[in-house]
Amino acid sequence: MLRVLVASRNPVVRAGLTALLGARPDLRVVGEADNPHAAVTDARRLTPDLILLDGPTALHHLTPLAPVLLLTHVPVRTPAGASACAQLVHGKFDEAELLRAVRATAHAGAGSTVSNILRFRNPASQVQRFGLSAREVEVMDLIASGMTNQQIATTCSITEKTVKNHINRIFAKLHSTTRGEAIASWLGTRTAS
Repeated sequence: MLRVLVASRNPVVRAGLTALLGARPDLRVVGEADNPHAAVTDARRLTPDLILLDGPTALHHLTPLAPVLLLTHVPVRTPAGASACAQLVHGKFDEAELLRAVRATAHAGAGSTVSNILRFRNPASQVQRFGLSAREVEVMDLIASGMTNQQIATTCSITEKTVKNHINRIFAKLHSTTRGEAIASWLGTRTAS
């Protein structure tokens, strides 16, 4: 289970994010912070797997403590030393994209190549390019973020057998025989053999 700290000055945003994340079986909100000082204090005390931060205040203090998913109104240049930070811009993502970003950032670490590629990739283009269903896109994103079949099953509230069935169909559509090949195709880094 991923432990998330939600930090926002806006009580409505905090409540909304907490309700959204808390409704997922693989996510648990371990704290809510209403100001930058409280966010840093809570992050040190609670040691979350991810900090969901609404606005860039205290970003440079939080990134050493846990990966940060920054929600912002405009793209923000992250400060030096804040490599563990991914961003989503308000109005440019939906609930499914937010949940994917939370999981990918926490599992892969925000500074990783996989996480950075996933956050800028358009899921609709992957559906068109590979012919994957929406569920297959979700499963493939989770595979690319480093999750095991068991973790994917828990995250998606499906059985491991169903995960394996999705993976078999995904591999066929991506013309892959291994997870590594599928991930390389998915991220656009696979070279012709």
